[in-house]
Amino acid sequence: MRGELTERDRLILALETAWPRHGGAKEEVIRAQLGMSAARYYQLLGRLIDSEAALEFDPLLVGRLRRIRDRRAFQRSARTAGFVG
Repeated sequence: MRGELTERDRLILALETAWPRHGGAKEEVIRAQLGMSAARYYQLLGRLIDSEAALEFDPLLVGRLRRIRDRRAFQRSARTAGFVG
């Protein structure tokens, strides 16, 4: 994703920033505030955190989300390869 962030992009990043890490009914908030399904939200978020515009907008949040995504991908690949971790 190149260029400027859209209003929807900024709303997605704002929701991620404001959301407590310990959980809750996030899917309901996504639908109520953004008018989209949780699946669509996470699809857009995944693309968004790969953009330079998002990284410039909120480097701490985007860096944290990238690390979480990369750690989960590594754990999945390790399980697939038969490693425990």
